[in-house]
Amino acid sequence: MKVYAGIDIGSTSIKIVLIDESENIVAHSTNPTGASFHKNSMDAFQSLLERENIQKADILYLASTGYGRKLLKEADETISEITANAVGAKKSAEKIGTVKTVINIGGQDLKGISLDEEGNCGNFVMNDKCAAGTGRFLEMTARTLETSVDKLGELHFNLKGVPASINSTCTVFAESEIISLLANGHSHEGIVVGVHYSIAKRIARLIKRIGVEDIIFFDGGPAMNKGLVEAVENELMRELYIPDVPQITTAFGAALIARSVYHEEEVHA
Repeated sequence: MKVYAGIDIGSTSIKIVLIDESENIVAHSTNPTGASFHKNSMDAFQSLLERENIQKADILYLASTGYGRKLLKEADETISEITANAVGAKKSAEKIGTVKTVINIGGQDLKGISLDEEGNCGNFVMNDKCAAGTGRFLEMTARTLETSVDKLGELHFNLKGVPASINSTCTVFAESEIISLLANGHSHEGIVVGVHYSIAKRIARLIKRIGVEDIIFFDGGPAMNKGLVEAVENELMRELYIPDVPQITTAFGAALIARSVYHEEEVHA
């Protein structure tokens, strides 16, 4: 089987997507980035190929994107994560209509992208100077509460009473605030809901700078957190569209671009 590959090397995880000639996803994987970006990316890539019984010779074109994209010298093409995310979101949501707004939460950044009728990136906003509102913020919350990130959504819906108010916009100060709230008897559930709404308010402020359209696409690992999704929907007063595997959208977009570039080069060869 001949395939095209997209590798999204993020600050916390490496996402890989393989697609076939019909743009269908044939395989994907998510692995921790770790300290060795290049080695871990290639190890993850090789593991996926072995798992799917695909040879490197079967990879027609490889595109890299994300935080560490330029470190992957084996890539045939490097692509901005904004572009890759927009392409992946457009394709992923074809069945529901034209996506106009994309929210992406990564390990250390938060992005908002507006798309035109053709699915091209018209404008974007990005918060990458502070981890507040990102995956790191949720990881800190889970660690401080001695639970896992996967459990935060469950805790959100178990709240009985009033949620805590999280006022700090800095992850470091927010951690101290959460510790103080615990010491003052606030429940884990109340703190989690407070954190989710703190992030949701931050997302809403950012997204409103580019305009909020009816179909909002939400991706990135935190999109799997149903509690956070509810908080964002309440703040924006709109329903969010979540893809089946939200953390791989950008890698999917990179694979789609890899296919497109490959065919363009074939035409001009």
